[in-house]
Amino acid sequence: MGEYITTYGGTHFFPLEPEADKIHIADIAHALSMICRGNGHVKTFFSVGQHCIYCALEAEARGYSPRLVLACLLHDAGEAYLSDVPSPFKKSMSRYRELEQRLLDVIYGKYLGSPLSAEEERTLKIIDNDLLWYDLRELLNEWDGSPAPELKTEISYQVKPFEQVEKEYLELYERVRKMI
Repeated sequence: MGEYITTYGGTHFFPLEPEADKIHIADIAHALSMICRGNGHVKTFFSVGQHCIYCALEAEARGYSPRLVLACLLHDAGEAYLSDVPSPFKKSMSRYRELEQRLLDVIYGKYLGSPLSAEEERTLKIIDNDLLWYDLRELLNEWDGSPAPELKTEISYQVKPFEQVEKEYLELYERVRKMI
């Protein structure tokens, strides 16, 4: 086996050889609550965990299945183990994208029973991109001239302590998991 990282919960996790039994929702919630969106290049701290919570709540408000709601909550969970890489850079890193997808497939397999279907991936990407539109506008003052996507939920960019985001992430996970 290769090199490992030590997670918040003390697990030795091998990101290049992910094992489902070494992936823990508490580690994911904690790490994502501590990682800033936009690689930190934003007006104010807004965590990846907050973004994932809003994606999941938006999926739920749009009437999608609990499986897709949970997938939205977990869609950036790989970043808890691999870190976030800015999209323009990530596009040039085919090996990183392969490793990230393999890790996400293990995460989805553990928490959803199987990786996402192509249709689930498309639906999740629509929600993720819709929220990204607001993130770019609110956190970076960027707007490409396109109309605002219609959301069924409200997003707050108020800075929250990581402990609060972690708690909200875990509570949402528990609530939705019971519906699957």
